[in-house]
Amino acid sequence: MASTSTANLRPLSSSVSNPSLSANPKPTQKTHLPVFLNHQQKLCFLSEKQTLTPQTQRGDFSVLANNPISEFFTTNNENPDDGLSSFDDDDKPREECGVVGIYGDTEASRLCYLALHALQHRGQEGAGMVAVNNKVLQSVTGVGLVSDVFSESKLDQLAGDMAIGHVRYSTAGSSMLKNVQPFVAGYRFGSVGVAHNGNLVNYKTLRVMLEDNGSIFNTSSDTEVVLHLIAISKARPFFLRIVDACEKLEGAYSMVFVTEDKLVAVRDPYGFRPLVMGRRSNGAVVFASETCALDLIEATYEREVYPGEVLVVDKDGVQSLCLMPHPEPKQCIFEHIYFALPNSVVFGRSVYESRRAFGEILAIEAPVECDVVIAVPDSGVVAALGYAAKAGVPFQQGLIRSHYVGRTFIEPSQKIRDFGVKLKLSPVRAVLEGKRVVVVDDSIVRGTTSSKIVRLLKEAGAKEVHMRIASPPIIGSCYYGVDTPSSEELISNRMNVEEIREFIGCDSLAFLPFNSLNKLLGNDSPNFCYACFSGNYPVKPRELKVKRVGDFVDDGLNGSIDSIDGGWVKGLRNPNENEDDVVAYKTAKSQH
Repeated sequence: MASTSTANLRPLSSSVSNPSLSANPKPTQKTHLPVFLNHQQKLCFLSEKQTLTPQTQRGDFSVLANNPISEFFTTNNENPDDGLSSFDDDDKPREECGVVGIYGDTEASRLCYLALHALQHRGQEGAGMVAVNNKVLQSVTGVGLVSDVFSESKLDQLAGDMAIGHVRYSTAGSSMLKNVQPFVAGYRFGSVGVAHNGNLVNYKTLRVMLEDNGSIFNTSSDTEVVLHLIAISKARPFFLRIVDACEKLEGAYSMVFVTEDKLVAVRDPYGFRPLVMGRRSNGAVVFASETCALDLIEATYEREVYPGEVLVVDKDGVQSLCLMPHPEPKQCIFEHIYFALPNSVVFGRSVYESRRAFGEILAIEAPVECDVVIAVPDSGVVAALGYAAKAGVPFQQGLIRSHYVGRTFIEPSQKIRDFGVKLKLSPVRAVLEGKRVVVVDDSIVRGTTSSKIVRLLKEAGAKEVHMRIASPPIIGSCYYGVDTPSSEELISNRMNVEEIREFIGCDSLAFLPFNSLNKLLGNDSPNFCYACFSGNYPVKPRELKVKRVGDFVDDGLNGSIDSIDGGWVKGLRNPNENEDDVVAYKTAKSQH
């Protein structure tokens, strides 16, 4: 893509009015898409230039910037028993991370800490924060949960009125401390920190180009490529180097950068991963992966960062710039199915209302005679409530989830069947015994965990078990910031619904019909990415690899990572790519 210049990155004219940019829209208000002023040129947005209040000028202006991360060539954790701790998550797609950022608030690092807690569900392998104090960037990163990484003394080290933070689940790059974001780099004209959510589908090409020109990489994360692109950019002023670097990226990225005096938020032209903007009562501007982070720090949701938009926040306010032409948005539908918390507003829609509607559709289109409706906690609960309400059948807690299971287990000397499942879920016999049970889950990936849950319910006395899945069948891997197995491991890619039913062992099985999902989304339907359901990718994943882990991660009991046949398998690639350049990666040993 062409190098960025100040000529084609025009600030938006403040004279143009736009209802979507009002100071305090309702949290569920749908925001308008950016406007093309010239279809042959870059997309330009309506004005976002703002004047700071006296409070803001005194340092009370905050920006929470959300940036999930993504990386390729993941390895898992050191402990082969890791699958036990989150068996239900390991048989699901995994979101990669969440980010927040604060500008102009003396409590920036502590607000960032709280917001990261709200986003902990998006990544539990590592957390980090960068704060700016007197134009010096200070960084603290660590492996583990937010509460494990940050202490009072470490937060004291992160003084200043500007900060960005990150919670991580790895996909590109092994789960090692050096890969925990935000990343920080110093350049001739200043320093920059970055946190990223998504996957860059041209990561390999960019890295090879940079290494040929002398770049030395310290991590295996695709995010580091962005820092090297900033380093070689000739754009001025410095923040335009960030824009210049982003124009060379392909794939999914919602990123937040911090420099010595600015915070910059960027979202890719397709808007794959979410990024929202809010404002605190003192005038602080907030960016975050989800609105639940805004809620915790008492920031009012205003709107999304538009696909292809660059927002620059400094002492003069917030300025919106054009990044590149804006194609039709392709927002990740799985944010509404599984990733986001139910109390969040994502892509302008309430996640709770979406999931409840998914359950209602299942009750209408796949009814069955039953006595009770239960959910696979926690992600299936809201859809189950919708199913039960529409079917007129009571919803009850038939499965109780333990929230106190750690990440390491002592395996019993005599192996217990479904050991990992029983550690996490306990059936309630009083609810299940002698009953015809509908159990609602959000998705089926490999099917191994679903089969264990069905067996668990029947062993607890359920007369019949009918599974209802609040998403269409998953037939394709994701390459845009979600960790999924290879397509050959996806059960819906290998079996039809009846074959899956037999494999799982339930009495009936139904998925959310794809056409019904489209109908529910209405006019917004074309703005979502359905690649995992259709195999049609908005941006071709020509050079990516997908990990193959099979049932090992789900069980977490037998063998080591080295024992996985195939280890890494080839993903989709450019048919013109040299076969010698396609490398099948194999994990040597999981790293935590």
